[in-house]
Amino acid sequence: MNHPAEVDVDNAATLDPGAPSVAERGASLAHARIEAVGDRCLLIRLGDTVDLATNRTVHAVTALINAHIDADGPIVEVVPAFTTVAVHYQPSRCPRDGDLPSVHMTRRIEALLRQDLPALADAGRTIEIPACYGGDYGPDLEDVARRCGLEPEEVIALHSGAPLTLYAFFFSPGNPFAGPLDPRLNVKRRASPRTRVEAGSVAIANGISSIYQSASPGGWNVIARTPWNLFRVDQQPPTRLRLGDQLRFKPISPDEFRDLLEPRP
Repeated sequence: MNHPAEVDVDNAATLDPGAPSVAERGASLAHARIEAVGDRCLLIRLGDTVDLATNRTVHAVTALINAHIDADGPIVEVVPAFTTVAVHYQPSRCPRDGDLPSVHMTRRIEALLRQDLPALADAGRTIEIPACYGGDYGPDLEDVARRCGLEPEEVIALHSGAPLTLYAFFFSPGNPFAGPLDPRLNVKRRASPRTRVEAGSVAIANGISSIYQSASPGGWNVIARTPWNLFRVDQQPPTRLRLGDQLRFKPISPDEFRDLLEPRP
């Protein structure tokens, strides 16, 4: 599985306020592509760029398929990502005569995609995430400011000034990817990845912001760090955040960071 430093996503686009809702765009699924991934998974491709409109379609398709899962049926899990939905199934539960399981499942998914998509709520919960910017907590803040032609304080204001939609969890449990970032924060990944990025690091690249849930190598631009732990196996659900949540970063001081620091496994 790719690390956040290796995810190559296009710049997230701002959703046009006048754009039709997911439920009104059912006809747009005509461009969806279904591919077999091994003998137990189908991948539904719903777009080629990471943006709010595509992501809402991803979650609407996920809701549609989940609503048609039978306890004894072949579908065992539906996993949304940035622009795709993975449908995992059990071949032994497919009809044993006629088509291969992958063909049977493809036809079944195609039939579902001809239905109207369910309406989604306009936005998820608004979650205010404390973040200490710059210094040891955000070693790339000044470099990002220079590359964007901004002052560090302007980068902080733009990153924390508007909520970001949680598109997907990726790389590690509870590791969120959210956007779109303000276009003035348009930076690519670092030219040289770090061998270690601290847990809780808030990083940006290619129009998206992510939070490293565990210490690991990485090549995104680290501008802050949150004291929060976003994944705990002893809680239900273990993820602190939910897909579709609106993440708003709140600047805090180093002293506040230390006061709010939560234990990690």
